[in-house]
Amino acid sequence: MRRTKRTLAVTAFAACALTGVAAGPAAASTDVLLPHPGPDGLVWVPEQTGDGGVASGGAWEGLPTVLTVACEGGGDVRVTMSQETEVAAFSVDCPDGEAGVGSVTMDPGVVHFGSFTIGVDASSDDIRWALTVTQPES
Repeated sequence: MRRTKRTLAVTAFAACALTGVAAGPAAASTDVLLPHPGPDGLVWVPEQTGDGGVASGGAWEGLPTVLTVACEGGGDVRVTMSQETEVAAFSVDCPDGEAGVGSVTMDPGVVHFGSFTIGVDASSDDIRWALTVTQPES
């Protein structure tokens, strides 16, 4: 129960942070690039276009952390996750008409307790992307 309340609070915080941090309007599309991450989720950005990012809190040191990004529209996105220093960075190819997906799994302790930021640098303002951050307990 405690984890669920924390996850809901963090997700709400992340949604508010996304409103202030992300740039560009969301595309009007009915298909979902990444599904909701479920109870292990810390952050879910269902859809954004162009450059953007998110700031969140609530990470735990004792669990692995998985950052997943999906995108489409031609070009690519460069993704960085930071907590005072960069803890992860990768690129994802974004084909036209289908989703490209990239993910990084960080061992327990790589992401420290507390807040983190994720930046998404899109090669084009037309690139549509989504992201999730999870900390699986099993």
